[in-house]
Amino acid sequence: MVTSSLFKPLLLVATLGLAACGAPEGSVTRDGILDPYESGNRKVHEFNRGLDRAVVRPAGRGFTTVVPDVVEDGIGNFATNLGMPSVMVNGLLQGDLETAGLAFSRLFINTIFGFGGLMDVATAFEIPEARTDFGETLYVWGVAEGPYIELPFIGPSTQRHTVGRVVDLFTNPLSYTLDSPEKYWGPAANIGQRLSDRGRYSDTVDSILYESSDSYAQLRLIYLQNRRFQLGQEDPSQEIDPFALETEGF
Repeated sequence: MVTSSLFKPLLLVATLGLAACGAPEGSVTRDGILDPYESGNRKVHEFNRGLDRAVVRPAGRGFTTVVPDVVEDGIGNFATNLGMPSVMVNGLLQGDLETAGLAFSRLFINTIFGFGGLMDVATAFEIPEARTDFGETLYVWGVAEGPYIELPFIGPSTQRHTVGRVVDLFTNPLSYTLDSPEKYWGPAANIGQRLSDRGRYSDTVDSILYESSDSYAQLRLIYLQNRRFQLGQEDPSQEIDPFALETEGF
């Protein structure tokens, strides 16, 4: 159950998001993409590429080389399981009782029978995945997507999704109930999961970031198409699988 003390900051930030997510005056839509901040976004993109080249890529490759696959899978399962309370909260905020129920079921089963979430027993029991976030909650509430933004360290986003990312820092009740050091397990597992993904899919990510003719435009298109598909705005046939892309583009 979401307490009133949690609702207040969520509603406050969502209200600010409603004002922030409007398109700026004079913005231009190109190819169905609203990107009035392209010049600044490209600078952030180059910063993120430099950070990836110097730190994230070598760290991800090293992580995958050193850590056994079964441990990598366990870290990913653990991170996903710790995120289920946030999925439950967002499901309730969206009025989506099915998603909230699936998240609760997966949290309960994987925590009890999956050694705290290290094993994904719920999938073996044929319980569907449950994924949502506050960006989707804002979409359900009618907040516009807003312009495309590339965030430092994080990557592709939109104004609506950016507001959602901020609010999701507070939608997981575990962040309020766990003491130190347990409350840091989730962020640590998320970092491990990201490093694992970067290492495992290194060739594909490299082809997008370093081998395409315009990595900014390619990454922007992949993100927007897949995010809109996730929200049910796009025909499923329009979803882009980044792991099936050719080196030089689509």
